Amino acid sequence: MKLPFIPRRAMVIMAHPDDPEFFCGGLVALWAEAGANIEYLLLTNGNKGSDDPAMTPARLKNIRRQEQRAAADVLGVGEITFFDEPDGELTPSLRLREQVVRQLRRFRPEAVIAPDPTTFFWRNRINHTDHRAAGKIAADALFPAVGNRMYHPELLAEGLEPHTVPHIFIAGTTRPDIFVDISTVFDKKIAAILQHTSQIPDPDGLQARLKQWHIATDEYERTVLREAYRHLQIG
Repeated sequence: MKLPFIPRRAMVIMAHPDDPEFFCGGLVALWAEAGANIEYLLLTNGNKGSDDPAMTPARLKNIRRQEQRAAADVLGVGEITFFDEPDGELTPSLRLREQVVRQLRRFRPEAVIAPDPTTFFWRNRINHTDHRAAGKIAADALFPAVGNRMYHPELLAEGLEPHTVPHIFIAGTTRPDIFVDISTVFDKKIAAILQHTSQIPDPDGLQARLKQWHIATDEYERTVLREAYRHLQIG
């Protein structure tokens, strides 16, 4: 449960505003505290995440951007790149793969966190289709496209040379192989999640559920709070 590889630069690729905090807020906080430069790449605009009959998609999109910026500030995240794909309609495509490869070649991270594209069910729920699509788009961009100059050659004209991301951390997986102790930053993760007020009708109940989801016993039989990942290495 030791902190895994600490990158100098890391990118989090997720579907919606609030996904980074829920999926990997603890690891992001630990990396940021260790000095990593972290960027978010969010593929949809989150414009369907409300049951309020008075809410409009355009208004919700702006609200969620503001909430995401506030949450990222809590964790120590730098730049956020928002794609404008409609919520609930994310579909893997060559167009989106190229856009993700562009951002990866621009930022040149040493580590990427992305959702598991194979997780259909999660904690007795159906995993959101956008989560699965974001995972597939990220995976297809990370290998082989970002590191192969034959893929998306138009990016070479922009000065974006191939880049290999050596460490990939798959979040929301049912097959984890590493567990990260986030006990020291769990309160920070909660504080970041609570910035997404449009998505949280019951803050107290959510905090109790999150603690239950994260609690575990480590190899020394100590009670800890942890996040689970599948760690892949390329190159």
